[in-house]
Amino acid sequence: MQFGIAIPQIWTSPQEEKGVSLPAFLARAEALGYHSGWVQEQIIGAASTLEPVALLSYAAAATRALRLGTSVMITPLRNPVQLAKSLSTLDYLSGGRLIVGVGIGGHLKLYPAFGIAPEGRARRFAEGIRVMKRLWTEERVTYDAGFWKLEGVAMEPKPVQKPHPPIWFGARQPAALRRAVELGDGWMGAGSSTPAEFTEQVGQMRALLAEAKRDPATFPISKRVYLAVDTNKARALERLRGWFDAYYRNAPMAERVCLWGDAKEVAAGLRAFRAAGAELLLLNPLFDATHHLEVLAAEVIPQVG
Repeated sequence: MQFGIAIPQIWTSPQEEKGVSLPAFLARAEALGYHSGWVQEQIIGAASTLEPVALLSYAAAATRALRLGTSVMITPLRNPVQLAKSLSTLDYLSGGRLIVGVGIGGHLKLYPAFGIAPEGRARRFAEGIRVMKRLWTEERVTYDAGFWKLEGVAMEPKPVQKPHPPIWFGARQPAALRRAVELGDGWMGAGSSTPAEFTEQVGQMRALLAEAKRDPATFPISKRVYLAVDTNKARALERLRGWFDAYYRNAPMAERVCLWGDAKEVAAGLRAFRAAGAELLLLNPLFDATHHLEVLAAEVIPQVG
């Protein structure tokens, strides 16, 4: 069982932002033995959110062993040629520690702001992943299958990881889970999935892996978990609702998807995700990042195993 930690990236108040030292947080996460540090993506929106590739580049310089992941980037909104270059550079600078989490996203209203029509977004998404893989693995790429056209295009340096950084899909719907098996190297259950939903999706994923004759031992299953460790459960829930209201404009969602309570209660919730099939849990406290970094390592993770 492995445990990742969300890198502080989203602040609901200036006071919270000032209270976090990113270099100290990253160094401590590495010292405490966390497997990986993770960021997510919200390019436009009212929440105060740092851009993921830039933040992971900073994290790469501040760490030596911590793996670095995106969970997830909405890649249909990005040019795959430029993104392939940015991610290859990040993998190169980090010494091969990158995990590329990708997703299609669910907010169609975002597309016009990027000059892109939402129609055909699933095809654009899949094609973009194929373009990036080829740029990472081939000396010269010739490609003309729809959205992009490349003629003898070279891209160097290649990523350190071979054949390329692992691509983990964030997916919930059957068609998206099927794409994950077809094109991905792993899967991460959404933070917005309940334990029951995650359990059902794991079952679907395992059936799809068997159908595709893919070895499940080489296809990691992971889960983002929003949580708060606090003996005052009412206070914890109030703060979780405030975060979900600021980031998702959906305060009630917190009660449906989060874990909160003392260390024993949170550990019990994490064990349920482990029992459902998660091999890596991305622990995502939504406030008091430095405090949670310590208490999760000292009091919660040992109870999960």
